[in-house]
Order: sequence, then structure tokens, then C-alpha cells
Amino acid sequence: MGPPPPQQPPHHHPGPPAPPPQHHQAPHHPSGPPAPQPPHGGAVMPVHGEHARTMAPPPGYGALLVTLQGNALTTGLTPAVHVDGHRVSGAFGATLYPLRPGRHRVDVHTQWLRRYGQAGMEVDVREGQVVPVFYAVPWHQFTTGSIGHETQKRKGVGVLVAMLAVVVLVVALCVGGPILLS
Repeated sequence: MGPPPPQQPPHHHPGPPAPPPQHHQAPHHPSGPPAPQPPHGGAVMPVHGEHARTMAPPPGYGALLVTLQGNALTTGLTPAVHVDGHRVSGAFGATLYPLRPGRHRVDVHTQWLRRYGQAGMEVDVREGQVVPVFYAVPWHQFTTGSIGHETQKRKGVGVLVAMLAVVVLVVALCVGGPILLS
């Protein structure tokens, strides 16, 4: 056997391992405007719990202090919170959302069989400022929620009481009706 061709290494000296094949793809450039960015810039996360009430926003930020009034026992479902169109984590009680200074929109709703309890407002946030926002879930699905800068009352208690009264009346007539007719 003669010497190997110049482009091949000799059989007794294996060459360096070949690099894995590279799959090159053209960079992805979506058409149209860039996707909107989260209002808090993505690097600063919300803080849940009672300690959120005593926190100050990070340097260069302001904050929303959103209080979802009630609890899972009395309202059944945790409301969804959106800031500037982006869903953000939410929980009953206080949540501090650090935001860049400027005008922001807060929207809150609850969903069971359908979306209900919608409420929203615009707020101006300044650097170093904490803006309080309170939201209350309605008592039933046929009205809007309540939102504002102070503690809110839950809407719809009158309709809820009327619906319960009708149910009690129907049950009473079903149980007591035959007794009254005899």
C-alpha cells in the first residue's frame, strides 16, 4: 500500500474529529412593528403580599400598588390583572408592580363561564411614586367590577339578595305548598 493521497491523513494517525454540522438559518425578522414590551421592562418583577405595601420602587421606577379586595373563599376566582395590555401576575391582597414613569392603563376582570367584572383606569406614575389602585370583584356576573384609588365596595349585592330570596321562596313553596293546600 502506497502513501495516502495528500488530502487524507494516514490510516494509523486519525485526524482531529470533524466538527458537528452547523445548520445556519437566516435571522428572523418579523414584518411590521416590533412586539410591545412589558410595562415593567421585564427585569423588575412584581412583589405580592402585605410587605408590598411598605416597599419603595427601585431607582428609576415608579410603582402601582394594586390591591385585589376579597379572597378566593368569598369571590371564588382570582381576578386577572393587565397593565398596558400585558397580563401580569396577581393575587388577592397587595401587589407592587414597578413601572417606568409615565401614563399606564390597568385593567382587571374575572373569568368563570364568561369574562365579567371588567374595570379599568389610567394612572400617571412618577419616578419614586407608589400609586394605589383598589379593585373589588362584583357579587355576580351581571355587573362590572369596581376600581379606584381608595377601597372599593363590591357591586351587585341587591341583585344577589333578590336572586337568593327567589330561590328561598321557590324552595319554601315546593316544601310548604302541599302542606298549605291540604
